[in-house]
Amino acid sequence: MNPVWIIAKKRDGGELTAEEIGFFLAGYVEGDIPAYQMSALSMAIYLRGMNVAETAALTDHMLASGVTLEWSAGGLPKVDKHSTGGIGDKVSLPLSVMLACCDVQVPMISGRGLGSTGGTLDKLEAISGFRTDLSTQEMRTVVERVGCAINGATPELVPADRKLYALRDVTATVPSIPLITASIMSKKLAENLNALVLDVKFGSGAFMKTKDSALQLAESLVHTGKRMGVATTALLTDMNQPLGRMVGNAVEVTEALGALEGKGPADLMEVTLSLGAELLLSAGIAGTLDEAKNRLQQTIDKGSARERFEQMVAAQGGDLGLPLRIAPAHEVVASRAGFVAGINAEELGQAVIAMHGGRQKIDDVLDHSTGIEMLVRLGDQVILGQPLAKLYAPQDSVEAGRHCLRRAIEINDTCTPPGLIIAQRVT
Repeated sequence: MNPVWIIAKKRDGGELTAEEIGFFLAGYVEGDIPAYQMSALSMAIYLRGMNVAETAALTDHMLASGVTLEWSAGGLPKVDKHSTGGIGDKVSLPLSVMLACCDVQVPMISGRGLGSTGGTLDKLEAISGFRTDLSTQEMRTVVERVGCAINGATPELVPADRKLYALRDVTATVPSIPLITASIMSKKLAENLNALVLDVKFGSGAFMKTKDSALQLAESLVHTGKRMGVATTALLTDMNQPLGRMVGNAVEVTEALGALEGKGPADLMEVTLSLGAELLLSAGIAGTLDEAKNRLQQTIDKGSARERFEQMVAAQGGDLGLPLRIAPAHEVVASRAGFVAGINAEELGQAVIAMHGGRQKIDDVLDHSTGIEMLVRLGDQVILGQPLAKLYAPQDSVEAGRHCLRRAIEINDTCTPPGLIIAQRVT
């Protein structure tokens, strides 16, 4: 096969065969096809798109570039959730252990934050000693003993994705739905799952800014997952304000622990229970979504999910006996009376970065103690001088965070009520 012919075929809107996709990807991973030709094909895909068959083939060949997690025969169903990223999104922390109490196992491979969006691994590393670098064998042991583990990707899992993503990042081809789909699904399918649910977010704090673009991505993910033999559903969720009250690392762990003790904010619990219910239904553990939600809620009411979280943390080297380190609090107050008409969630993420709780470069060192506590929600009425939020930060970064937060919260004489947190289900 000739790489130039394959590039030209996609450039002109043709459909690539699975063999052509496999040849090109393997050649790139092995170094036989140079980065400039992979860049050209990525741009052709970005401009011309891919159909479901092409996207599934790309996903399959990316998956085949590395190992797949192996599980003991006859074990419990393996399920997982993937979020496209948002501000205050700590759902993975309570959800993983709630599911582990419901006759499924959760081998969750998560990522770090980059840009405005926080990362699950960064949040968990606020817990003293918590390891996110387990080997595949260590992860398998924790999952089969505790029922869940949250870990970073190991080098042998989907190496093609790491190499291709680094290229997309510098060639303006990140926002391609087929390429996003293959990247997400290859990593999730490497977990060898029975069921997967996608939390596809839209709004100011999400990668997809509109519901329409989020729906396009959700449909691509679901169709690809099903084609690859995994029961897959998705929820479109609103990210026009943070999920829950806390944004940061240690502060979000604190909120997640509160959720496991029955004190979680309503929006966080609605999203967590709804995503978990999708998985229990897909895995055949529950017959209806309502039955699944009730079963998940019981894990909180009985304290079993909180106990399971302690077990997972201990199994991954963490110590919840040591207090989470949280920086001193500083209030930000309203400069006028009115209604909270807008919360730019992306600006809140930038505020955390300004306080060194998020990264702009992959090698930035984080201060896990910094964060934000939102004291108002969209639609709330406020008076002059009313506290809008608390910044948790050392004195030298308070003003930088305060500047971002003031830009983020819009107060007007009128406001539009916020929409439903869960906008649509995609099956």
